[in-house]
Parts: sequence; C-alpha cells; structure tokens
Amino acid sequence: MTDRTDAIIIGAGHNGLACAAYLAHAGLKVICLESADSAGGMSAPRTLGDDYHFPGLAHAAYPVSSAMRRDLKLDKFGYTPGEAIDTVALDANGAHLIVETSGLLGDGLSESDERAYSKFREQYLAFARALQPLFDSKPPRLKDMSFAEKTTLAKLGWNIRVGLGRDAMYEFLRVAAINIYDVLNETFDDERLKGAIAADAVLGSAMGPRTPGTVLTWLQRLQGELNGPLSLQSGGQSQLVHALTQSAEDAGATFRFNAHVKKVLIENGKAFGVELSDGEMLKAKIIVSNADPRSTFSSLVGAPKLDAMFASRAKQIRGSGVVAKLHLALSDRPEFTGLAESRLRDRLLIAPSMKYVEHAFNHSKYNEYSENPVLEITIPSLHNSSLAPAGHHVMSVNVAFVPYELEGGWEEQKTTLAYKIISQIGQYAPDLKSLVVDHELLTPQDIEEQYHAVRGHWHHGELSIHQSFMMRPLYGAAQYDTPIDGLFLCGAGTHPGGGLTGLPGRNAAKRVLDIGGAK
Repeated sequence: MTDRTDAIIIGAGHNGLACAAYLAHAGLKVICLESADSAGGMSAPRTLGDDYHFPGLAHAAYPVSSAMRRDLKLDKFGYTPGEAIDTVALDANGAHLIVETSGLLGDGLSESDERAYSKFREQYLAFARALQPLFDSKPPRLKDMSFAEKTTLAKLGWNIRVGLGRDAMYEFLRVAAINIYDVLNETFDDERLKGAIAADAVLGSAMGPRTPGTVLTWLQRLQGELNGPLSLQSGGQSQLVHALTQSAEDAGATFRFNAHVKKVLIENGKAFGVELSDGEMLKAKIIVSNADPRSTFSSLVGAPKLDAMFASRAKQIRGSGVVAKLHLALSDRPEFTGLAESRLRDRLLIAPSMKYVEHAFNHSKYNEYSENPVLEITIPSLHNSSLAPAGHHVMSVNVAFVPYELEGGWEEQKTTLAYKIISQIGQYAPDLKSLVVDHELLTPQDIEEQYHAVRGHWHHGELSIHQSFMMRPLYGAAQYDTPIDGLFLCGAGTHPGGGLTGLPGRNAAKRVLDIGGAK
C-alpha cells in the first residue's frame, strides 16, 4: 500500500477533473484515477477507423461559468468556447425554421409567434437566472440548515419575489412543476418551433413533452445559456478537458490512466483508500467518486457497508438511458434540401412537432425504438477539417428515444436501426446514403459498457423533480457527502446534474473544503 495522500478522485471525466483541479488549487495532494487511457469520460474524443474523429458523446455544449474559468485559470491553459451555433428545425418540405437566440427565421412564420418567442425567451431566461443560486452551491438541506444554506435560500427567495416581480413570480410558480407541452401550446402556433423547444426540454431524459416536470428540465438546460451561446464541439470540448487537466497538474495533482478502481476501502464506517483491479491499494484521507452513484454504492462500496434502507434507496435511483449515438464517416459534405450550405455548421434538429416527440418517447416505454426518432445532428468537421481526410466529413447524431432494453435484443437489430436513421436523415439530405463510408452506433447498453454509466444514462440518473436539488441523487447523499465518512460524490448524478458544466465537480470540491478537506 502506498503512502497516504490527501484526496483520490475516481474518474477523470470533466466533473472529476474540475474537482481535482479545485482541490489541488486549495493545496491538497490529489491523485486522479481513470480506467480509460485518457481523460474526458463521455466527452473524450472517439475515432472511427484510423482517419475519422468525433468529439465524443457530447457534440454541443454551453461555455463553463466565468467563475470556473477564473478560479482554475482555464483560459491560460487554452480553453475557449467553441463557435456559437443556432438550431435549425428541419422540415421535410424544405421550409426549415432557424431558431436563433435573438429571434426566428423561416418561411410561414407568423408575426405573433415571432413576438411571443422574444417574450418567452426573455421570461424563461429570467426564471433560470432566478434559480442560479441553487446551481452555484450545494443544495440546502431540508432541515437543520447552516447559515450558508439559509443564505442560498434567501437569495433564491429574493430572486423570485423581487427579481422577477409579482406577475412573473406568479407565472413561475404556475409553470415550474408542469409539462412543457401545455406551456408551448399556450404560447405558440408554429409546430416546428414547439417541436424544437420540446425536444430540447427532454433530450437525454426518459420523459416526453407531456411528462410533468419538463418545464424544470427546460430551465435546467437554460442555465447553461446564462454562460454564453451553445457551441459545436469540434475539438473545443477536448480543449476543456485539456485545460482542466493542465490546471489540475499545474496545481500539483497527478493522474493515473488505465487504473480501474475495484472498490473503496472502508473501516469502521470511514473510507481510507481504494483497491485497484490489479490488487494495488492506495490510501487517502478523502475519496471522491465521479462514477455513477448507483455503481459507487453497489459496486465500489457494496450494500454490506451501508444502512439497509439507504442501500435500498440507492438501488431505486431512477435512470435508464434513452439516447443512442450514431457516428457517420462521409466521403463528402451532404446537401440538405432547402438549406443553405452555411447552415450545415449549425445544430440540425428533426423534431417537427411536439406530437412527433411524444410519439417517439412512447415507443421507448415499451422497449421499442420509434421508426421516426428525434434526431440532433451536427457536422463537426465543418468547424475542424482535421477530423476527417481532405474533402471528407464526420456527422454526429444523437438519437432519442432508444431504450436500454430492446424487445428481441440489440444484437440482431443494432445495424438495422443505424440504417433506418441514415434513411430518415436521407429524407432531408437525399445524397447522404451514398456518402457513408463507415458508421458506429452506440446504444445505451454500449454506453454503459464503455463509459460505466449505469443503464447508459447520460446524467447518471433522471433529472426529474424527485431527483433534483436537495434530492439528487437521493436523500442521505444530496450534498456530495455520503453515509461513509470521507467518501464524497462529484459526478453528473449529483446536483445540479448532467451537461458539460463542471458544476458538480466544483461544488463537491467546495463541500470537501468547507468541512475541513483532508486537514
């Protein structure tokens, strides 16, 4: 067993990297252990064949917060947000709708919807801004709150009551827990616009637009926009991973790759180290797991080390992945009917109506995939030509809703689904099929196997109301610490949830330091 260090971080995904960097900058001796051969987790680049490169599972993201950039000196280590992109709501007849942060463009768009969209964005961004105190710190406890927790709630109350004003406050209280379907039907007439917003509200979650709480998931997404516009990841996200890694190493943290943690070592209810799959043991005063909370408690800790009631609750964390990832290697740039070439640099969305999105979701409830899934399409090579050979391109597609467990099994149907998706995109880009050189489809089961995300869920658990804020991931482990003394959580399964924000890692590090860290 090695000499004791201050903190061991399990997993070098972006949240683990953020946690490691913050702890190292605070003066702790940190070791980050990663089972893969490089950092990044789900945001690590992927390669198809030898010549086609993809930005990882997350192909679009908002900038990280200015506070994190400042605290960790990320700009010094090369971090810059990617080029801002708009959303193109594709129409089968070529009447595409361009959804910009500043407004809407497209044939057949009514003046009333244009006015309503401007007001809607302004109002919901204000709602998201009002919730920001909850995202920037650990969630308050339900009882016996500390002064800091009372301060967080005071800021939240002030933002909602005073910051929003009376009428906006009443509207916020009315919509906060309802579904996005009803809100959008009240506000807009254009089906393309409603479909695009509804898809954004539920993408990555096992929820349809009619599911209660999807206004909340929409507001969670808008939190990212408070830091800046959405950008395509074409090497930019690897720059974030690189910058976080460099920041941590500059502060003294060390990294070990191909180091698979088998279990957390616990004695008398306290974590004191980890055991690797090769039998090596490492000691530390603090252990922080960036892994899925379900695998942390079931595998790394084990039910015998936990209270029976807590172990049962941990087993019941809800979250089964419903998004597959399709990577396409292309011999040329595809042409989309009715879409200007310059718009291929944007995010292309196939979600022509809310009913379409809801119908796609319904299939996943019965372990089926829809013949017409919701698709989020990007072409990263238009932003970074080094991702493919000269003249060639790569296309990255998020496919919702694809069940973790498929009726009849995935072995026989995986290739069939890939070809169906290619054909579906071909309805908008007729030449696509002839351009495909190679493809890779990652089902939720593949994501679980390759990224150790339980049941292949992006966010390590649903971002539903009962698994958000002071209930994420579950009661008894909602402030980054756990029933095991010295063991903390910092991954996407913790507050405030998924996305490439780094906030779970940042907030977890601050929690460790607030209670004394390794000192």
